[in-house]
Amino acid sequence: MIKQIPSDKIKDFIKDNPKSILLDVRTKEEWDQIGKPDGGKMGIKTYFLSSQFQGRVINENFLKEFENFKIDKNCEILIMCGSGNRSQRAAELLTEKGFKCLNVSDGFMGDGVSKIGWKNNQLPTK
Repeated sequence: MIKQIPSDKIKDFIKDNPKSILLDVRTKEEWDQIGKPDGGKMGIKTYFLSSQFQGRVINENFLKEFENFKIDKNCEILIMCGSGNRSQRAAELLTEKGFKCLNVSDGFMGDGVSKIGWKNNQLPTK
């Protein structure tokens, strides 16, 4: 089972887990049009790797491309998408490969109802 973390708890999580990294699995179009999280301003390295492409086409090379980042399996990986759904699936895939993953349950934008999201919590963006 993948642990869930809302974006408003991330700052405290990072303080307690300084080896954390952030992985944004949204599309290039989302990064360009909506913005990107800037984990560096919170003291964590941020990676960008689409788990799907525009039109919801699955990135069949996701795991192979992730391996190119050479992430230490002792790191806690905070995985984010737009609202927490795609990141959940990415967290499941990476957990199966032995990584420690948490799903940012409200994602970058939230759902406009009960989930606030990274951006709306005024966490750093580029």
